[in-house]
Amino acid sequence: MRSNVVETMMGAIVLLITGGFLYFAFSNSGVGATGGATYYANFDKIDGLAVGGEVKISGIKVGTITGQHLDADTYEAVVEINIDKNIKLPEDTFAKITSEGLLGGNYLVLDPGGSDIMLEDGDQIIETQGAVDLLGLLSAFASSGDKE
Repeated sequence: MRSNVVETMMGAIVLLITGGFLYFAFSNSGVGATGGATYYANFDKIDGLAVGGEVKISGIKVGTITGQHLDADTYEAVVEINIDKNIKLPEDTFAKITSEGLLGGNYLVLDPGGSDIMLEDGDQIIETQGAVDLLGLLSAFASSGDKE
């Protein structure tokens, strides 16, 4: 009977420690953090860009991609991003999708402009550049070398 109590206590301790690790990981991951300003950007294509992906300025994560959908009128991809409330974006901010490398995923980079007028929560980022198809570029380069 005594060994059952010890086993039960050890199991409870393991579950508490596991719960603590999960809480720590979730609270530090930024998942679900939407306390900042929301902006929208339209792209011709967003290959490899996923909800939950990073938004960076100068290589530093400042936000998260919180949604994406297709605009039924223009057939462009609309990306919803949430940026830290302490970051103010000028109206001429440029948004582009870039790759972490040949095998890495894509993320969104914001290049703030020089305008004195700041975007408000819910505004659209007008200047955008969609994802570059690296495999298509490599294929085109390889096929151009065959024509010699």
